[in-house]
Amino acid sequence: MVQDIFEKIKNNRGPIGQHAKESHGYFTFPKLEGPIGPHMIFRGKKRLNWSLNNYLGLANHPEVRKADAEAAAEFGFAAPMGARMMSGNSNYHEQLEAELSAFVQKEDTILCNFGYQATLSAIDCLVDRRDVIVYDAESHACILDGVRLHMGKRYVFKHNDMEDCEKQLARATKLADEQGGAILVITEGVFGMRGDQGKIKEIVELKKKFNFRLFVDDAHGIGTLGATGGGAGQEQGCQDGIDVYFGTFAKSFALIGGFISSDEQVVEYLRYNMRSQIFAKALPLPLVVGALKRLELMRNMPELKENLWTITNALQKGLVDAGFNIGETDTCVTPVYMNGSIPESTNLIFDLRENYNIFCSMVVYPVVPKGMIILRLIPTAVHTLEDVEYTIDAFKKIVGKLKAGEYVSDKIASV
Repeated sequence: MVQDIFEKIKNNRGPIGQHAKESHGYFTFPKLEGPIGPHMIFRGKKRLNWSLNNYLGLANHPEVRKADAEAAAEFGFAAPMGARMMSGNSNYHEQLEAELSAFVQKEDTILCNFGYQATLSAIDCLVDRRDVIVYDAESHACILDGVRLHMGKRYVFKHNDMEDCEKQLARATKLADEQGGAILVITEGVFGMRGDQGKIKEIVELKKKFNFRLFVDDAHGIGTLGATGGGAGQEQGCQDGIDVYFGTFAKSFALIGGFISSDEQVVEYLRYNMRSQIFAKALPLPLVVGALKRLELMRNMPELKENLWTITNALQKGLVDAGFNIGETDTCVTPVYMNGSIPESTNLIFDLRENYNIFCSMVVYPVVPKGMIILRLIPTAVHTLEDVEYTIDAFKKIVGKLKAGEYVSDKIASV
């Protein structure tokens, strides 16, 4: 019997969507107002905000705001019109690509309109049905969607498990040899939920035993890791072993868009074959000029990253000293692991926001296993040590309430 698509949607709202009516506008799709920073307005009250990936505090840096405003006034957001291959190229686009290439130590770079789109479509472009993909089990959704587009075989290895990675590479090698294909290994520089770095250096070492190319999504690493902010590969001393490097503008750059850097011939191939860029309008000039200014500040103001790590170290040490479990993070991403149901987590977050004026992200099933709650904190260069101290004190109080059963409920919090 043929079903109606709309009826299927009505009957199955999805694991998160089933709570949409109760959660929309508060737990999901909240509206943060005012200048982007560590203190913003939520539902009419100022809150201490730990939910924005504004790592270096560039979103409201005066030089950034000035550059953005001047570029918008000069060019408007229509320019350039059209896809870059046809009519949308500019000297500014090419300048940004050249400067990014130098920053991440690669030969060439292609700009992309959206980070998610860039990773997904690059994977689709790089492999064909004879090729084999090997990827980390906890890869970001953009990687998983790119893998889903792949018409060939894929093997997944347990998160950061090099023994399993090697096992999957052996399987991939056998199949690729039979099919006359190639192998693409995909991992992340920083896993955005756990906060641990991908084992890039160890994967690069496996090139001595296997013939493959390595794609790294370094969305959370660019700007935050490495001596000059060049990312997780720079941090681990193996940037040259990364064959295809992805970075986003949506985090440390406090913008939108992304880029892919690699060998010149690979980037040229992407430039002429990546459908999402060939058939999409170029990044507007104000965004490109704004990214140039942000990159300039990253290069010339090392104190931004130093401030970020001062706050990060204080926050993570303070949480651990207070008895909290922050897992194996070795980056700025700071997950705080607790045990509880979805209703308990919503009551906890409601209390945290309304009575302690702290806004942070809540992660529950299906993103993490049932019975687990993650409160994910994102420190930035513009937070203060007073913000850290206040937050740790508040967390001590809410975890006490959680353990005492004060948040137990059969349904999510009523707002």
